[in-house]
Amino acid sequence: MVRIALGQINTTVGDLDGNVATMAEWSARAAATGADLVCFPELAVTGYPPEDLVLRPEFVRDNLSALKELASETAGVCPVLVGFVDRTESGLHNAAALLSRGEIVARYHKVKLPNYGVFDEQRYFVPGATSCPVRLASSALGLSVCEDAWTAGLPWTEYARDRTSVIPNINASPYHRHKTAERFQVCSDRARETGAWIVYVNAVGGQDELVFDGGSMVVSPDGELAWHAAAFEEDLLVVDIDVPAAPRAYPGPDITPPASRDRPALPEPSRTPWPEGPAEVYRALTLGLHDYVRKNGFREVVIGLSGGIDSALTATLAVDALGADAVRTLAMPSPYSSAASVDDAHDVAKRLGIRIDDIRIDDIFKSYLSALEDAFRDTEEGVAEENLQARIRGNVLMAASNKFGSLVLATGNKSEMAVGYSTLYGDLAGGFAPIKDVPKTLVYEICRWRNEQSDPPPIPDSVMEKPPSAELRPDQKDVDSLPSYEELDPVIEAYVEEDRSPEEIVASGADRALVERIVGMIDLAEYKRRQAPPGVKITPKAFGRDRRLPITNAYRRSRPAEAEKGPTSPRAT
Repeated sequence: MVRIALGQINTTVGDLDGNVATMAEWSARAAATGADLVCFPELAVTGYPPEDLVLRPEFVRDNLSALKELASETAGVCPVLVGFVDRTESGLHNAAALLSRGEIVARYHKVKLPNYGVFDEQRYFVPGATSCPVRLASSALGLSVCEDAWTAGLPWTEYARDRTSVIPNINASPYHRHKTAERFQVCSDRARETGAWIVYVNAVGGQDELVFDGGSMVVSPDGELAWHAAAFEEDLLVVDIDVPAAPRAYPGPDITPPASRDRPALPEPSRTPWPEGPAEVYRALTLGLHDYVRKNGFREVVIGLSGGIDSALTATLAVDALGADAVRTLAMPSPYSSAASVDDAHDVAKRLGIRIDDIRIDDIFKSYLSALEDAFRDTEEGVAEENLQARIRGNVLMAASNKFGSLVLATGNKSEMAVGYSTLYGDLAGGFAPIKDVPKTLVYEICRWRNEQSDPPPIPDSVMEKPPSAELRPDQKDVDSLPSYEELDPVIEAYVEEDRSPEEIVASGADRALVERIVGMIDLAEYKRRQAPPGVKITPKAFGRDRRLPITNAYRRSRPAEAEKGPTSPRAT
């Protein structure tokens, strides 16, 4: 039998000393349970993803020094498996180190380097070319890192050949909806192929737009889930795996844990179900928001609270992530803001227990119009005047940010980001956009779920039921400029997330004119998205790291009339 601890920790990119201190503390906790080995996530020494930090020789050097420091600090406890950046004559490697008795006793270099979606590891690393078997407490172990598990081949073929009984797989696997099921299937496939136990250790926490959701798991040789850790929070899962002694000829170093250790009985691991549906997304959003704000040193956030559903959800997320004392809101009505919307904004603030300041922008708007009177003479009032209001609000929010050190949270959702239904330097202004990757229809679903979790619910029925509107002109509704969100969101999902062509979307039953209209708006809005703040990724393909298209781009599969006129999507700039 081998006792393994899965150290599901929240690291910070670049905080080498802090990450080492966390792992030293958790290693001591694992040793106190009698663990033979504690496993930490991929690149836990540096935090993940370190991106171009690894191109700095001094950063790589400091990461190697931090690894040696961790080996020294854990010399008297159990062996440690941890991710770090290794350097050889071949180049840099995404690597795993096995530490024991103050020494680095084994190094494994990740064989498969992902280069899709948010990953660009081939930019930085050289792949490994072999497995790394070790004998631990008489058990046959084989090391692996993240992407190695997603397809068959090395190192799994060698581990199967050597009759390896336990294969730790350390990960920094970012969250998106329904990914837990994908990970389990991957682990199940590798377990059945090798006949080994798969010990899948994942990171947890937020890093810029990425969220790591934890959910570490242990899968038995028959492909069944044996144990799992918590989702969206740090956790130390310790398990006993009953395996035969390693074959006499098993290759690799022989690592013997300290002999004088207590072996207390383990409590039954928690089997709390993983969250699903809106609950899963909400946990991801709050974790990503919390870590972005706190890891970047902000004390509070400021939000423009309009009385609409997007700003109401953003404020609710902020309170749940940071606490009511860390959330400041501004109501900034213009001449076109309805009294009902202002009342709704105050109702949301009251329900959440957060500060709200009223700053009317009527006079500021008039001064802008007066200043522009000669330049705008003999033109019709339109989008330019609408966007002035949004830009005034952006300026007011940034003034509050500068005065109080608050981080401005933008409130735009994925549907708006997709089609450019936003104003540059207006509602796009901000340091972080928590619901940037949340389609509008999902916004409503999440709000309904969140309202069921507390009494009174944070979001009033009046906010949930009113037709969406930017309120930048009299009686304005989103459907004046856009298809309904029920029509819009499926086309966005098909075109953006699934990379389906307009022809394929039409062939699946969608209206051709509708598809061409939406695709045209999406293509034209790339320049806006490039200037939008980062936000939490919750779908398989988010705007930003996931989807990188040129702004200057003449390629069109189909070109609707609206698109041919230039950048005339709703609220064009």
